[in-house]
Amino acid sequence: MEILYENILDMNLGYVIMWIIGGILIYLAIKKDMEPTLLLPMGFGAILVNLPHSGAINQMLESGEIEAGPLTTLFNAGISNELFPLILFIGIGAMIDFGPLLSNPKLMIFGAAAQFGIFFTLCLASIFFEQNDAASIAIIGAADGPTAIVVANKLKSTYLAPIMVAAYSYMALVPIIQPPVIKLLTTKKERLIRMDNSTGKQVSQTTKILFPIIITVVAGLVAPASVALVGFLMFGNLMRECGVLNSLSETAQKVLANLITIFLGITIASQMHAEQFLKFETLLIMGLGLFAFIFDTAGGVLFAKLLNLFLKKKINPMIGAAGISAFPMSGRIVHKMGLKEDPQNFLLMHSIGVNVSGQIASVIAGGLILSFFM
Repeated sequence: MEILYENILDMNLGYVIMWIIGGILIYLAIKKDMEPTLLLPMGFGAILVNLPHSGAINQMLESGEIEAGPLTTLFNAGISNELFPLILFIGIGAMIDFGPLLSNPKLMIFGAAAQFGIFFTLCLASIFFEQNDAASIAIIGAADGPTAIVVANKLKSTYLAPIMVAAYSYMALVPIIQPPVIKLLTTKKERLIRMDNSTGKQVSQTTKILFPIIITVVAGLVAPASVALVGFLMFGNLMRECGVLNSLSETAQKVLANLITIFLGITIASQMHAEQFLKFETLLIMGLGLFAFIFDTAGGVLFAKLLNLFLKKKINPMIGAAGISAFPMSGRIVHKMGLKEDPQNFLLMHSIGVNVSGQIASVIAGGLILSFFM
């Protein structure tokens, strides 16, 4: 009974605020169906670690010894060494079909253009944070949680927890963030532009097999620090396309990806302790992360509008927004927006092609950031 009273007396406003934040994440996961496999464990984990003397995380005993908590152990085993994010990349790679991109390779430029927000945010974040912290914050704009974790870890950022939370939260909030930005930057006439829906030239299996290998080699030569990121992503894709590992590919896409995502979500929450999380710097990082997402979206859309000044066959500029790495959410959002404007305007093939190019471009951008600042 005495211990119970001590725990109640150790309660503070910070814990209550973190419970509310956890509750909001759970609400978004269940009620709004926003990345439930990620936000639900994150939300529940935030409550779990913000109980006085929570046994879920490491606790200092009166004797001076540290009592290990399972979430801290998981964090050290799977995130601090980048293991979970890299394994998740295998599952993501197995999900991706590069066919639309290979049948129309010029879509790759939109993936590159949509990384503008990363480097713009880097300049802005450098005003408020140390160089490595600013670089880690900027990579939130990659819209790729695993890449954000790897970059922040390798650069030894002191703000790993809010960076992880911002990266994954904004990935889940892409359906809310992107549409207003797209509408603000495009006219009704531009959103009604129809694009050729033919599948284009048939992509051979040999091409699909060679593509992940060539991309890995090229990325390794351009940005050696990105080899692990790109390599695991492309290995997953190679399993998908090789034709002899179908059962392993399906396991990677479903069982492996879902299991690691759950582990990631609840393990990230181990860093959401009120004392570490409720700081002005956290709010600033969340704001800069949102800024990066908005400018990534704007960069892709504005680049498409720029190309339209020189092209006879116009591009629907909305597809440029799909160049962020949030696959396949961003591609689907653009497709749905196209159908809302015109029920006969099918942009899915183009938007998904741009979306997968954004997946590659964001990983390479992460590697470039590491090459510049390590």
